Amino acid sequence: MAQKDDVITVNGVVTETLPNTMFRVQIDMGEGDEEKVILAVLGGRMRKYYVRILPGDRVSVEMSPYDLDRGRIVYREK
Repeated sequence: MAQKDDVITVNGVVTETLPNTMFRVQIDMGEGDEEKVILAVLGGRMRKYYVRILPGDRVSVEMSPYDLDRGRIVYREK
């Protein structure tokens, strides 16, 4: 099981909302790289406190090094 130190944290923009609190997030890569779209779900505290996510919101996503196509939304920027 992955430890807390093993996660990769990236920033991105929500492009689409999907059923069951799933979202498509376009993550920011470095300069000159193509932008990648991943599938992300809400993290536990985001779900617990009913934080609303809408398309266009900037979010922080934690990703496992084992699956770089999925992630967990942990923070919505104001």
